[in-house]
Amino acid sequence: MSKDPDQIDLFEAISMLSDHDEVERFFYDLCTPQEIKAMKERWKICKALAFDNLSYREIRQKFGVSTTTVTRVARFLTDEPCQGYKLLLEKIKKGEKQC
Repeated sequence: MSKDPDQIDLFEAISMLSDHDEVERFFYDLCTPQEIKAMKERWKICKALAFDNLSYREIRQKFGVSTTTVTRVARFLTDEPCQGYKLLLEKIKKGEKQC
């Protein structure tokens, strides 16, 4: 997808991580606490949209997030071409990994 060599290098490095502990250790070094909080928030919203059949308003109230954030996650879940959220959600549905 990306032609940026630095981005390719980063994603290749991430793909080399083999378990939860390695992923966690790398992301805690790579990201600020606020960046991790934002990613956790988006992932909770994604799972709520996919699995919990909640409205945007219910998700906003349940997680204390903005409607803009819910809408952004929903857009990437349904409309954007990369479909990264859907890829991981399908793996979860198939039982490849538990969340």
